[in-house]
Amino acid sequence: MAEKMSEENRKEVEMLEAQIHGLQAEVVALKRQQQDNHMDIYFKGQMQDALSYMCGQKHVGGKEKVMSKLKEELEELEDDLKRQTQLNGIYLSSCTRKTLQSSDSKMVQQVCVSGHCSELVFQVEFQLSEAKEGQRSERTISDLNVVIDAIDLQNFSSFLSGVEESRDLLLFFRTLRTYADRFDDRCRTFQHFQEKYPSIVSLPGGCRSEVMTLNHPELPGCVLFVHWSVEVSREGGVAPKINLLTKIPERALQLFPSQAVGGAAEAFHSLLRILGPEAAIESVIRAVSLSQDT
Repeated sequence: MAEKMSEENRKEVEMLEAQIHGLQAEVVALKRQQQDNHMDIYFKGQMQDALSYMCGQKHVGGKEKVMSKLKEELEELEDDLKRQTQLNGIYLSSCTRKTLQSSDSKMVQQVCVSGHCSELVFQVEFQLSEAKEGQRSERTISDLNVVIDAIDLQNFSSFLSGVEESRDLLLFFRTLRTYADRFDDRCRTFQHFQEKYPSIVSLPGGCRSEVMTLNHPELPGCVLFVHWSVEVSREGGVAPKINLLTKIPERALQLFPSQAVGGAAEAFHSLLRILGPEAAIESVIRAVSLSQDT
């Protein structure tokens, strides 16, 4: 009889242990889900006092005082965010993370950041691993994937491949800012000349395209193309590449030596080296307009 009760007790204990393990696994899963849905935010100073009061943890001198401190802290955070954004030119629209692995010694998260720099929209995804050893912790990035929505994305392809291999986020954002600046320089220059010389300059693809055309109304068929691309090297170097292309009718070529027409590109490159992009392009526009007026 005693052996039978002992066997029943043992089975009951095993059943209770299985239920406990199941509950523990459920708690871990719920904690992980909470980490995925809510990013941990740490506050200090006035913000911490205000939130503690709002949560009923402690009294800090009345509701009006707390709300005043909370508003002041929020304004300081907003001002700091504006300064940082103006400084680096990177505007973040969203940032999400999902915990893939969590233990006392290691945490792995999937991070997705999206935003824009000037007109360039980007999305960056990567795995962030944090390993703890005693008082020290080390963070590493893996599985980096970068997507950019740009007009002339082919100039970025080699660079993006290199960044994904090296997992160098700092290089990516620094190069993106420089590229956006050169991109905006070209846009402003094209738009300026179109407004200044509307009868000569046209932008078939808009001011954000790579090509500007020059065509005098009294010289039909004779067109000059200013092709301005922004090249990005695999190492992150950014440089403009500007060329002058010509489209001259066969009839016009019979009136002018081919060498003179063919030398237009070389002459333009010489102007670029001496005067810079804006002045060199304006010299060509004035030549096409057959006028010395500014």
